[in-house]
Amino acid sequence: RIEQEIMVAKKHGMKNKRGALQALKRKKRLEAQLTQIDGTLSTIEFQREALENSHTNTEVLNNLSFATKAMKKVHENMDLDKIDDMMQDITEQQDVAREISDAISRPTGEEFDEDDLLAELAELEQEEHEESMKRMGGLPSVPSSKLPSARHGQRATTKKRVEDEDDMRMLASWAT
Repeated sequence: RIEQEIMVAKKHGMKNKRGALQALKRKKRLEAQLTQIDGTLSTIEFQREALENSHTNTEVLNNLSFATKAMKKVHENMDLDKIDDMMQDITEQQDVAREISDAISRPTGEEFDEDDLLAELAELEQEEHEESMKRMGGLPSVPSSKLPSARHGQRATTKKRVEDEDDMRMLASWAT
């Protein structure tokens, strides 16, 4: 209707100024009415949402109440002292089962002292080592006499011979 009033105002234009103004006044009243209707719709929508939330809250509270009553009924026949006693009984039975398991898994027959076994093993290793040394024939013998040294007149004059003699002296000192 607002658009119709705008078209009427345009149609009358300057020819019928009074008709155009009347059309614009009606347009203004229709716009005010539209604004009022929008406000009313917003209020109604807000109220609808509030009602939905209230309904949801009521359902939640009812369900919580039902769950609380069910838990009370379940716990009604439970006594904390009885539960503690039952848990102690369970622990005792687990201890008995563990003891039985340990007894079953323990080796039967002779038990040996581990220190004695380790000493015997060390003895066997020493014997094996001695046998290995005998099979090798021992260490080679080393001559005990000193190596002959060159006289001053026969000393080598080349650089190579001097180095060889130094090396030999070092070996001789190391061997003694």
